[in-house]
Amino acid sequence: MSTYVYGITRASRELPDTIDGIGEPPLPVRTVKAGQLVALVSDAPAELKAKRRDLLAHQRVVIQAQVGGPVLPMRFGGVSPDDEAVGAILSEHHDAYLQRLEVLAGRDEYNVKANHQEEAVLYAVLAANPQLRERHQAMRAAGGGSHEEKLVFGQLVAGAVSERERTDAVLIEETLTPFAEAVHRGPESTGWLANLSFLVDRDRREDFLAAVRGLYEQHEHLQVQATGPLPPYSFADAG
Repeated sequence: MSTYVYGITRASRELPDTIDGIGEPPLPVRTVKAGQLVALVSDAPAELKAKRRDLLAHQRVVIQAQVGGPVLPMRFGGVSPDDEAVGAILSEHHDAYLQRLEVLAGRDEYNVKANHQEEAVLYAVLAANPQLRERHQAMRAAGGGSHEEKLVFGQLVAGAVSERERTDAVLIEETLTPFAEAVHRGPESTGWLANLSFLVDRDRREDFLAAVRGLYEQHEHLQVQATGPLPPYSFADAG
């Protein structure tokens, strides 16, 4: 039977006696050891699908395991042919995994997503661009302007808003990066102007969250949400 992998940690760690994994009924989690490392694994279900129940079970295994120390969390769906194959991978990347565990010790991931308040960003764009503001005022004085004038104005505003999205994405990253040990940019074109993950020391958590609050307190056109603490999925790559 193939082996499902949840994460990697140090072999010297004390882990809970019993951890329930994915599957229905839940499959028991065991360890595969190689050198100073262990992988948290279970049998893989016959049919592995990203159901909410199993996604949450995967997350619980990682969270329970990292209570006593850092874990390199694997993303949902990682399957190896068998335990021997998992052990071989641990051996092959042994030192790199140990170094990565050192980097993650005492740190969590926070995901920050941001978007614009539509009305507020339009006001901000007009306030910052005298030419657009004058054009807007002239159109209002003329009863709204012609269809062509409205079309051109809409295109100019859309361009200005797009540029503001780019500058605000930079603003958010530059504001929060000093409070984190590392930053990872998420995929673009997801409907967010910024999708960033930060690796944050637990003793700097409040400073980081205060900086997040400062963004939307000081920039009314921004909608900013931070999710965390999370297992550091975005920073687990030991390659």
